[in-house]
Amino acid sequence: MTPLVSIIMPAYNCEKYITEAIASVVNQTYPSWELIVIDDGSQDNTVNIVKGLVLKDKRINLYQNERNMGVSKTRNKGISVAKGQWIAFLDSDDCWAPEKLQRQLCISEEHKEAEFIFSASRFMDENGGLFKWIMPVPEVVTYRDLLKHNVISCSSVLISRQCLGNHRMISDAIHEDFALWLEILKNGSIAYGINEPLLIYRVSSNSKSGNKIKSAKMSYKTYRFLKINFFITLYYMFFYALYGFKKYNNIYKLGHSKKRLNSFTKNYLIF
Repeated sequence: MTPLVSIIMPAYNCEKYITEAIASVVNQTYPSWELIVIDDGSQDNTVNIVKGLVLKDKRINLYQNERNMGVSKTRNKGISVAKGQWIAFLDSDDCWAPEKLQRQLCISEEHKEAEFIFSASRFMDENGGLFKWIMPVPEVVTYRDLLKHNVISCSSVLISRQCLGNHRMISDAIHEDFALWLEILKNGSIAYGINEPLLIYRVSSNSKSGNKIKSAKMSYKTYRFLKINFFITLYYMFFYALYGFKKYNNIYKLGHSKKRLNSFTKNYLIF
């Protein structure tokens, strides 16, 4: 029997991108999944788009928050209704390569201790234009490794329910996913990386990561939230700034690829 994967997708005013994000789930080579889309009070056409896609695939489920709750509480709500043995996260403006889930579950079978698995990423702009550079990831990441550099992109993560346990995302005032990964790894777990670009991450000037100053402040708050000493926090912030500069320099220095993300209407994606 194939284990069920619950995919959690918060959605807020994402009518421009959510179809492509959901398409990349529908096109997975691994078939045993449920997609939990939680609308967080969108004021655009997001809900109607998802309702139309629900009719096409019964594995897609739509939930709606009564009021805007923010991404942390919305993801936690998704975890609470998830039925799967495995939990995956996908933001509504990102996309997956078709073999993403299958490759990760193969790793879990090859290494029985692998219950927290992530992947390398490639990047696209706001219009789906793909960049050439691919962000590599190490084979394993420990708590101390992650303190220096958050190489774990939220939309690339597949984690077992047992490994996730009672850990949840805390606050939108910090990097909620980074804090969660640190809390999990602090207990001795190890994250396993697949050095293949199974995630296509959208670089947007409006996102938290796109706003460099805001992102830096949130990283600082994350370390302090985790009760890390002020001076040690400054030490880790040095590495944060260094790796961040290298990352975005590589993305824009190498420029765009000739390939683009294809549309959902053709029922497949090209990478």
